[in-house]
Amino acid sequence: MADKAALDILRRLERLKKQRTTWESHWQEIADFMRPRKADITKTQQTPGNKRTEKIYDGTAINSAELLAASLHGMLTNMSTPWFSLRFTDIAMNEVDEAKEWLEETENVLYAAFHRSNFQEQVHELYDDLILFGTAVMLIEPDKEESFRFSTRHIAECYLAEDENGRVDTVYRKFRMFARAAISQFGAANVGDTILKTAERDPYEQVQILHCVMPRSERSVGKISKINKPWASFYIEPDQKLVLSESGYDEMPYVVPRWLKSSYELGYGRSPSMNALADTKVLSKMSEITLRAAQKQVDPPLMVPDDGFMLPIRTVPGGLNFYRAGTRDRLEPLQTGANNGLGLQMEEQRRQAIRGAFYVDHLVLSQGPQMTATEVLQRTESAMRILGPVLGRLQAELLQPLIGRCWNIMLRGKNLPVAPPMLNAADVEIEYVSPLAKAQKQGEVQAMVRLLELLQPLMQLDPGIVDHIDADGLAKHLISVLGVPATVTRGADEVANIRAQRQQQQQEAAAIQESMQAAEAAGNAAPAINAVNDMSAETGEAIQEVAGGLAGGLGG
Repeated sequence: MADKAALDILRRLERLKKQRTTWESHWQEIADFMRPRKADITKTQQTPGNKRTEKIYDGTAINSAELLAASLHGMLTNMSTPWFSLRFTDIAMNEVDEAKEWLEETENVLYAAFHRSNFQEQVHELYDDLILFGTAVMLIEPDKEESFRFSTRHIAECYLAEDENGRVDTVYRKFRMFARAAISQFGAANVGDTILKTAERDPYEQVQILHCVMPRSERSVGKISKINKPWASFYIEPDQKLVLSESGYDEMPYVVPRWLKSSYELGYGRSPSMNALADTKVLSKMSEITLRAAQKQVDPPLMVPDDGFMLPIRTVPGGLNFYRAGTRDRLEPLQTGANNGLGLQMEEQRRQAIRGAFYVDHLVLSQGPQMTATEVLQRTESAMRILGPVLGRLQAELLQPLIGRCWNIMLRGKNLPVAPPMLNAADVEIEYVSPLAKAQKQGEVQAMVRLLELLQPLMQLDPGIVDHIDADGLAKHLISVLGVPATVTRGADEVANIRAQRQQQQQEAAAIQESMQAAEAAGNAAPAINAVNDMSAETGEAIQEVAGGLAGGLGG
């Protein structure tokens, strides 16, 4: 018997299918030329494992798309370097040693969980889908052994809807799974007769399942229940219109980034592959024609007289063909007038256009001896400026919800370090320190360095110029921009203690210096004092003599 909830969800699915129809042919054509392994959007009857590249005559678009995907992976979520950090919204709290230690420990736990999981391989698939179709879908679920697990879903499975802010808040995913796996996941009592009979006939036969996640319109805020969470989750058996499972999520489990998006196109985004599709199709056709022309030049068609030959024409090496002696009847190649040079030149123009659509010239730096470090820096900054708008959207639609979802999963699983009591009410935010984010901040570093270079000659004229610069603020900002780990920097309290000790040492040194100078001055003054004493003694004797003379005169 059909469920009312299942019927409502399936009706909504039909509307979403109609809205997606115009995108499907576009995606299929892109996949045919640039990623044949994913070319099963409208061609649903393709056999798994069959050959899909026979009609591709040039691999420029395939290689360029793979390069851009790998570059994004390395610049945004590189496994070998930190690509996010945590900090408190209260700036003063970030300077407290205990708070910094807790943040660093929490970051290490999160990174360890990411490394244990399947994040790296699944996020690469996400970048691949993003570059090809302009829209990528990743499911993040909790995992008992690895904290969380990731699953990048093919765009052909997913039907999307947006909220009033342009964020994807509804995902319908239609997929297939083994009948035995469906019974194991949902229980034999909850699945329909179709799945049960299929499992009895062949446990490894696939059945169709629909997963729907959308905001829960009505719920009791204070009630704790899996069917009372902000995001509703339904698993549906479409054939029997039966709800297999109903639950919920505390946050959206699907992460749906878009490369670029037009305001009037709801749900789905546009990709660089769409810009390169026309050139890719032209290049493939041109390459096919050029190959045929080259084949004709290497193995040209032959001009054969219409008589005089008794045997079939033999064009194999060493083949013998007989004609009447004394005549000009002979085999001659047919000159087709093909200009392969022109064809190759036009092909290279198309290749350059395709590489430009995938930013290849900005991502691949020439390492020749003629390129200086300054030139490399300029090329890198140019690439960062071009990818800047994309980075902003990926931060909002990929990195932020992804890390937030993983954070909450680990928090609910009590896998994060216990925060000190002083941090219970503190808000934590995410800061992106990936190579791409760092490169975009290099402009700030260069500006600061340039400022100090310009101030140096001025400080020689007037040392008071340095009063305009807050040295502590400059150092803190540089540490933040460059993403220096907290383990190699000192906290505010430690810096204050070091400065107090230094001041005390300076005061003690000044006191010792003053005492030494006083002693030295006293030593230099001793001879003068002795001379004064001698002079005083001589003066005293003279006075006594004068006084004695005066007394004698008066007495007489």
